[in-house]
Amino acid sequence: MDSQVIASSASASAAYDHKPDSYFAGARLDFVRLLPRDTSAAILEVGCGSGATGALALAGGRAGRYVGIELFERAAAEARNVLTEVIVGDVEKIDLPFGPTEFDALIMSEVLEHLVEPQATLEKLANCMRPGAMVLASSPNISHWRVVRELMLGRFNLADKGVFDRTHLRWFTPETFAAMFHNAGFKVQVLAPVTPFAARTKLISKMTGGRFDHLFFEQIALVGIKR
Repeated sequence: MDSQVIASSASASAAYDHKPDSYFAGARLDFVRLLPRDTSAAILEVGCGSGATGALALAGGRAGRYVGIELFERAAAEARNVLTEVIVGDVEKIDLPFGPTEFDALIMSEVLEHLVEPQATLEKLANCMRPGAMVLASSPNISHWRVVRELMLGRFNLADKGVFDRTHLRWFTPETFAAMFHNAGFKVQVLAPVTPFAARTKLISKMTGGRFDHLFFEQIALVGIKR
């Protein structure tokens, strides 16, 4: 990695200096449960944080190799203790040291909204996935009813977390999130809220034929495969 890339990555990571350790720590149990049990599988996670999701996948026999890419050095240092390999840097800037079709799964939990050019980055990562490789991703939903309400009131107040997180650079609706993966060479199999609808929301969805479901996704969860 050249000095310009190192400087760029350091500058980007500085934006996260105020984040608490818990921001990088949580394991995505919902994602791990979707991974097939395969101790020969190789998994790539972008934004691996402290490695909690990867550690869970390795311990559960979902992978034999788990590689993480992490911008933030403090979190990456912890991840090195539990993952097979950790690469520190900005995924948009670094040259990926992987061959084509090297991985069996790609995980991106709350990552793409932080990127300058998420579509181009996703296409770059897709080249490292074998045909049929699984992709698991999530992102906040900009079309949630609470966001719509704030916009109607003329507000877009930045915060330390959530859809208004001040480190977000891009915003997605369920439809545009799915389209980005389709355009990068993935077949979208599931598009759903990270937190399942409550009974009342399910009733509203049923009564409206699902036409307004996008208003109730706080976070978008996507499952797909590489075409």
